[in-house]
Amino acid sequence: MGKRINNGWRNKLYTIIYEADTPLGKLFDVVLLILIVVSVIFVMVESVKGLPPYLYDWLYYGEWVITIFFTFEYIARIITVKKPSIYIFSFYGIIDFLSTIPLYLSFILVGSNVLLAVRALRLLRVFRILKITRYIGEANKLTKALKDSRPKILVFLFAVLIIAIIAGTLMYLVEGEESGFVSIPVSVYWCIVTLTTVGFGDIAPITPLGQFIAAVIMIMGYGIIAVPTGIVSAEYVKSTKKEDLNDPNYVHVNTQLCRNCGAQKHRDDADYCHRCGNHLHPEDITEE
Repeated sequence: MGKRINNGWRNKLYTIIYEADTPLGKLFDVVLLILIVVSVIFVMVESVKGLPPYLYDWLYYGEWVITIFFTFEYIARIITVKKPSIYIFSFYGIIDFLSTIPLYLSFILVGSNVLLAVRALRLLRVFRILKITRYIGEANKLTKALKDSRPKILVFLFAVLIIAIIAGTLMYLVEGEESGFVSIPVSVYWCIVTLTTVGFGDIAPITPLGQFIAAVIMIMGYGIIAVPTGIVSAEYVKSTKKEDLNDPNYVHVNTQLCRNCGAQKHRDDADYCHRCGNHLHPEDITEE
């Protein structure tokens, strides 16, 4: 008969922090999400001038409370994994570190401009929102659609660049320096701005022929903007159709992180890591 191994509080803490498919893990992610949003709001409001002085004090205290919470969270993530360096130097590990240190640096750095630039890195915490289990499947499908669309989009962008060069050269010949088209590169810049419907207005055609060409380019711009969206949408629909959600063998992947090697995207029914074979649920290990 198997006997449950008591691996202590580290395993319990690991389950809460890294296993988003558990009730406590989901609650932990929701709390993180709320604190991220509150932190972002604090940073945005603090940049507004003319507010009552006491409000800035409350924002400052609130930022310290959130920073201390994320400091403990960062330390907990390090001490609950077998190889801390994997988390520390991972994408989210670096973001967590950079988004936590600005207030501590305020004791060392002098100069408000530098401090504000560093503190703005706290906004990177919003990337944690992408780790919410509920959306991980859709995020994977969107990522796959973007990758599958890459060759088509590159060909499309190359065609747009050719159109911009041809149209820009034509506008340079028609309008000339008198209208602000002082060189072909400047004319190509104007054409790109016009195709994307940005229209800075620093250069404008004057001659009737130039205005006609500009009108054609503007109309083309509306069609060109829709093409990449259509390509990605088609690939997204295609990838969705490939997944038979009624198939009993179909399984979702989650955000659970392997404590040993840091691998993610494990199946919901997986007990072992797909990369190193380490047990994903250390608190469930039994021995004879």
